[in-house]
Amino acid sequence: MKTVGDLLRDARQRLADPAEAEILLAHALGRDRTWLYAHPEHRPAAESLTRFEALLARRLAGEPVAHLTGWREFWSLPLRVDRHTLIPRPETEHLVEFVLERLPAESPLRVIDLGCGCGTIALALARERPGWEIFASDRSEDALTVARDNARRLGLDVRFLRADWLAGIIGPFDLIISNPPYVAEHDPHLEQGDLRFEPRGALAAGPEGLDAIRPLIAQAWSRLRPGGLLAFEHGYDQGAACRELLAQVGYTEVATGHDLAGLPRFSHGRRA
Repeated sequence: MKTVGDLLRDARQRLADPAEAEILLAHALGRDRTWLYAHPEHRPAAESLTRFEALLARRLAGEPVAHLTGWREFWSLPLRVDRHTLIPRPETEHLVEFVLERLPAESPLRVIDLGCGCGTIALALARERPGWEIFASDRSEDALTVARDNARRLGLDVRFLRADWLAGIIGPFDLIISNPPYVAEHDPHLEQGDLRFEPRGALAAGPEGLDAIRPLIAQAWSRLRPGGLLAFEHGYDQGAACRELLAQVGYTEVATGHDLAGLPRFSHGRRA
């Protein structure tokens, strides 16, 4: 019977990312990764080995680790995810950091996260700004079920609404924030890696990837307070187009923020 050390060594050789071996084995054993390092000589039971091999086979077939374990960490929050939600990514943390730095922590602001998925942005903001009144919307009831479960488990106060962007939602808001679909519908990356298993509607948005961003910018204008901020994530090559769309509607202080790699990652503007 193989030990934990044996299983990790074999799996690391088979996976492109060796860290995934630890994540999957810890999940199969119902332990954390630290436990694996402390018990390399442990010999798992047969049912645990079967569970691990099944997870490993599914990962080698391309399924995302987040779907295999049902979890992904974002902003140090353990979030439940499934096939109905976008998998949270580190790039979105830059958007959260930006609004936390830009908006006053002591003010009781009214905020909404559009297309919230598993609740990623809204829950991160609720953790850091408990005095804010935070809403989150999504058109998928399945995604909202996951988001509500995350909020309840984490004890964070967010009000979830089913809506297609801002349809039927009455403002005003001090902040409207979103990680909308922004991948061009024929982008070959949609058929590669984890993206193959994520909901297409949360990823792709028309031939240029802007079909969700356009209505988002237009609708947000009438739901923001004067001076209110709109901030949203987009693709690395969409910064100029997004700034132009914001300026056309009349937003001021229009600019684009960058991620740690120096790539344009989100744009923002204020209602005059």
